[in-house]
Formats: sequence, structure tokens, C-alpha cells
Amino acid sequence: MAEENGAAPQPPTPPRMQILGQFIRDLSFENIAAQKSIQTQTQPDIQVQVALDARKREQENQFDVIVKLKIESKTKDETPQPIFLIELDYVGIFQVENVPQEQLHPFLMIECPRMLFPFLRRIVSDITRDGGFPPLNLENMDFLAIYRNELARRAESKKTADA
Repeated sequence: MAEENGAAPQPPTPPRMQILGQFIRDLSFENIAAQKSIQTQTQPDIQVQVALDARKREQENQFDVIVKLKIESKTKDETPQPIFLIELDYVGIFQVENVPQEQLHPFLMIECPRMLFPFLRRIVSDITRDGGFPPLNLENMDFLAIYRNELARRAESKKTADA
């Protein structure tokens, strides 16, 4: 189907994303087992919490995407004792183009963290190994589900605040 000026319609320009840089903004590793001389022979109970954030940078089409991890490891005893705690803020600097404004927030909160995840996994593995534990290899994270859960949580808290 030709447009009125006789030219064929242009296909939509696909989204373009480029990682310009990435860095650890904050990192804390507490080896509580060593500090308190806790001996554990059983498989620990590991809890992973993830928070996501994104901010516009001064440069056009550039964004900081922050993935915050909190990983707690405890014994599986009747009275669980902490083994270690990791808190990691990891930032990616992204150049994002050709994404419609209404799709930009989900893109930044789903696709960008997905690109950062292999680097996060490696850092967590290295930290736990260097801390004297077996390397912790994080399972893949479903950033779409994390995003949807956060939207639902915000909607619920807004309902509660409005009531």
C-alpha cells in the first residue's frame, strides 16, 4: 500500500538499547558465620530480595538502571541463625532509542535488568566463594514478574492510602 506521496510506508524503527557502562554503586558482604563462629553442615536457607529503579540522565536517551539485591543466608535449624548477608546495588548506564514513551518504563525495568543479570550473578558467585562459602549461583530472575508484582503492590498501597 503506497502513501499519498507515492513512497512505500516505512517500517517502524526497532527499539535500540546499548549498555554504555556498568558499576557497583554499593556492596556489603557480612560473613556472620565467621564473626560468630557458627558451624553449619546443612544446606542453608537463602532468601533473595530484588528492587529495581531507573533514572533519566542529563544526556538525551540515557538512563541509569539500578538493580538492588539483598541476599540473606540462614541455617535451617529450629532457631535459624544468620550465615551471611549480601547487599548489592548494581547500576547500568543505558542508551535507549526508538521506544515509545508509554513503553519506556517497562522497557527500563524489564529488559535492562535482564541485560545486567549475568554480571550480577557473577559478582554474587565470586563474593560468596571469596567469603569462604560455596559459590552462590543465582537462578534466572523473571524481571517481568518482578515488574508486575511491583505495579500490583503500588496499586494496592495507593488504594489503602486513598481509603
